[in-house]
Amino acid sequence: MAGEIDDALDRAGQEAFTRQPPKTLKGRVNFLVRQLKSTQAVAREIGVSRRSVERYRSGERRHPPQAIADRIEAAVRARWQPRVRQQARARAATATGITIETRARFGYTAPIGTTDDPRVRRLTVHLPPEYARRLFDAQQQGAGDPQLRRIVAEGLQEIYFKDNGRRAADLEVDISDIDYLDVSY
Repeated sequence: MAGEIDDALDRAGQEAFTRQPPKTLKGRVNFLVRQLKSTQAVAREIGVSRRSVERYRSGERRHPPQAIADRIEAAVRARWQPRVRQQARARAATATGITIETRARFGYTAPIGTTDDPRVRRLTVHLPPEYARRLFDAQQQGAGDPQLRRIVAEGLQEIYFKDNGRRAADLEVDISDIDYLDVSY
């Protein structure tokens, strides 16, 4: 199952679309048939019979069960404009970086005499391209949510909490209890 950060990265990639995916069931199924080359492959992908796919294509059946409609939409979004998404990711990993907006509980490992009690904060922080590259690479290699969280925590630690090395040199940051996390690039 995908984690919060993995989902946020996928949503950010979808924001890069220059055109919206097909809205009608018939348009979506026809797009999938063009991508997967056969109605049988589409049927396997969305978990229905080949005949059902043919009915969706012809317009004979217009309202599939919600679970199947969700699978069709997810399959289309996963294949829609891959080059546009890839270019946006490459630009973020080499030039522009990413912006993380989150509300989560941040805990600290800090020197004695300072507070290290975790507390909820709402942050919007722009991370440089090196963190975007690390996140994209880890996601592509199938890293789990804990590893992606560590990369985000390290980025927020260095850029926001340590202010690029100008303060809090011994601070270690941990993220937990994420209410929401949104990524844009």
